[in-house]
Amino acid sequence: MNDNEIKALVSLLDDDDQEVTQHVEGRIRQLGNSAIPFLETEWETNFNPFLQKRIEELIHDLQYTTVLERLLTWKETGGMDLLEGLWIVATYQYPDLSLDKLRQSLEQLYYDAWLVVRTDVHPADQVKGLNNVFYNEMKFSPNTKNFHSPANSMINQVLETRKGNTISLCLIYMMIAQKLGLPIYGVNLPNLFVLTYKAPTGVQFYINVFNRGLVFSTKDIDHYIAQLNLKPAPIFYQPCSNVDIIRRTLRNLMLSFDRNGDKVRMQEVERMLDALNEDADSMPLSDYTQR
Repeated sequence: MNDNEIKALVSLLDDDDQEVTQHVEGRIRQLGNSAIPFLETEWETNFNPFLQKRIEELIHDLQYTTVLERLLTWKETGGMDLLEGLWIVATYQYPDLSLDKLRQSLEQLYYDAWLVVRTDVHPADQVKGLNNVFYNEMKFSPNTKNFHSPANSMINQVLETRKGNTISLCLIYMMIAQKLGLPIYGVNLPNLFVLTYKAPTGVQFYINVFNRGLVFSTKDIDHYIAQLNLKPAPIFYQPCSNVDIIRRTLRNLMLSFDRNGDKVRMQEVERMLDALNEDADSMPLSDYTQR
């Protein structure tokens, strides 16, 4: 359809015949994001509150479907780019967010760290140098006042405010470290996300980014797991995948919306999480959007 045809279609949302409007909405959904600018124009020029609400819902549904499609594509192509995965999550609330701008922001952080952090020293000293830059110069810190704010799971907000939750701070720290060439990865501990420094030489220790980069050992994890009455498992000690990281980010976001009493958004994020499940490849997109 050309622009004039789309514009004419959108104008029919105000038709008195319910069958017509239902058909129009179905056609608009088929058009996808290309219909959004025309929906926004119709919203601005139409002063019918009922129609404006329907347009808002249509725009949200179209944007949400795009988020789900991007998540599925990201996973199916291997989930290699962690920043892209975090960007997709953030577009749930910030649909116009630019991935390129996020890359530029991260690149600037890397450059600032590269000027200061020495990578030709002992691993513990490498982490000590990165800690100094990350907490003292870049001013990243836990958002303890609003720990359950959804903004803590939005990479753009954490980069802007320099405040986040455990996993968002870990991921920014980790991405800077990896750009510096440091073998630092995420570890999925129960109730706590941490990082591990795991070198090919066999050197391995752990970093609690939420506690200003505190370094701890395998024995500390043993003790932590024992306190939770759990049996030790490789997942508690070894690096996890980017897909696992985004899954955990989405679980945190679900919890945030739940704590804020926003059940609708919590359920939408749950469907995003479902899209990353192991059996998601065999499920049609409509199973997520219509659930």
